Amino acid sequence: MGSSTGHRRITGRPRLHCTVVLVGMMGCGKSAIGRSLAARLGVGFVDSDAEIEAAANATIPEIFARDGEAFFRAREAEVIARLLRATPCVLSTGGGAFLAERNRRAIAARGVALWLEADLDLLWERVRHKDTRPLLRTPDPKATLARLLEERAPIYAQAGLRARAEPGLSIDAMTDRVIAVLADRPDILEVPDAH
Repeated sequence: MGSSTGHRRITGRPRLHCTVVLVGMMGCGKSAIGRSLAARLGVGFVDSDAEIEAAANATIPEIFARDGEAFFRAREAEVIARLLRATPCVLSTGGGAFLAERNRRAIAARGVALWLEADLDLLWERVRHKDTRPLLRTPDPKATLARLLEERAPIYAQAGLRARAEPGLSIDAMTDRVIAVLADRPDILEVPDAH
């Protein structure tokens, strides 16, 4: 069995039994790790924000500005529920998705949530130069990020699994870490014995 820090290379064909839903703060790596994880496991990768943008024919900031956050959250819940009914895949969600109880219930019923945990300094380093985060369009975006992290961490901690992101950890090494966490749960990921 892998540990949360060990490296595990998959030699045979792994079998994912349910959708792995990556949750966590903006900047924790859900999209990058999600793509890498899906490629390694040979399953599809879906980004719920991208699905919402495609359905609405608008960007997330445009949806927030035009229709408001409540409208966005309702569409987000619909998309997540639909994706959870599909073939098991790796699903990356927006930072606020797991905060909604209806989404947590849906994920628990049909998949598993994995929290990509990261501290404030790492998150800030990753998001500070991007202007695509509607919630950070404030006079003091780092303070806003700190407040969001403090408010959301106890909810993210309800995820069934977690893997900690650290500075300097490559996407490949972080994917190893996530696979090790999943491989400890054969009900989620069946991995042929590595030789």
